[in-house]
Amino acid sequence: MKTFKMLSLAVVDGDQLVDYPLHDGLIINQENSQRSWVLEMLVDQKHESVFLDMQQTGKVYDVKVVISYPGNEPATFEVIIHAVKTIGEHVSVLMKGTLKRARRKYAETLLSELLEDGLEGQELLERFETDMRERPVLRKDETKSN
Repeated sequence: MKTFKMLSLAVVDGDQLVDYPLHDGLIINQENSQRSWVLEMLVDQKHESVFLDMQQTGKVYDVKVVISYPGNEPATFEVIIHAVKTIGEHVSVLMKGTLKRARRKYAETLLSELLEDGLEGQELLERFETDMRERPVLRKDETKSN
């Protein structure tokens, strides 16, 4: 098993990302045949009901996680909420899931969409750099999931 520091977590909600500021976070690659990961984070108690609701649905959620260094690209995981527990003034959220395979064509598809939007020059470069860091859901992916 390998353990990493989780620096941030955002839940994918349609084409939006909902950030949950962490007090602390840990992510474990279980290195098993199912390629499973365990993610645990401490968040403010005000978010408890959101994660309890997510747990009760039993649905699989996509989350974007920055691991180890703030400059790292977010990794996308498909997770279920396994447990939500109060610990002092915070809430521990335990998730289990798998790492989504990164699409190698993300950069090319993103660039194509930005060009379709009419961006060019410095504006294109700045938006491309921002979106490569933040990894928004691409229109091509939205049409697949609808």
